[in-house]
Amino acid sequence: MKKIILSIIIFILTFNASAHVEHYSKFNYLEYELFRNNQLIGYHKYNFIRSNGNLNIKSEVNFKITKLGVDLYKYFANSEEIYKNNEFFEFSSRTNQNKKEKYVNIKANSDNKSLLIDGSSFKGKASKDTIVGTWWNHEIVKAKAQISAISGRIIEQKVTYLGKEQIEINGKTFNTLRFNFRSSDETLPNDKKLNTDIWYDENTYLWVKAAFDKTGYWEYRIKSYN
Repeated sequence: MKKIILSIIIFILTFNASAHVEHYSKFNYLEYELFRNNQLIGYHKYNFIRSNGNLNIKSEVNFKITKLGVDLYKYFANSEEIYKNNEFFEFSSRTNQNKKEKYVNIKANSDNKSLLIDGSSFKGKASKDTIVGTWWNHEIVKAKAQISAISGRIIEQKVTYLGKEQIEINGKTFNTLRFNFRSSDETLPNDKKLNTDIWYDENTYLWVKAAFDKTGYWEYRIKSYN
């Protein structure tokens, strides 16, 4: 789903320039509920595993849309994201999107200036400043582009800071910073365009919520974390 433009003013108002994945050192597990038109349809889970200075994030997404007891759409994906010494090293995912298989493998190039992408939608190089669109990492608000975590396509994006917002999820109140991510390329077909709102906790940078409108109104809501 997603890409960004970020002004210096937004940057100053929100995240520290030195912010990196070490901000997530206190988190070991994140779980989100996925809703479509306010109906619970699935989940997205992250496990953070640390060893010898490396961070390994394993993710699983599973949801289905049913009507009158019939499965109309089924989606399952798992991924692995690896950081070494707080620097991106590699990412891989496998997705079954309604019986259609998609994949992506991304590695930091040995020149330390680019990323190598092998995906079902794109194969080639990308700038090292491009970030994988997995949303948990708030660094995405500073990127000019993101890489689809499903197929590897590069999504040029512009990001707009929408301000501070207090939201309540499952009886818990979060003080958040809200951003809109929108595709820079307006000529893209609608099913390829990114237009997603993301809420991050203003103190911990925890991804709290996501929302977008595409064949229904979709929301990711934080369920549990530790």
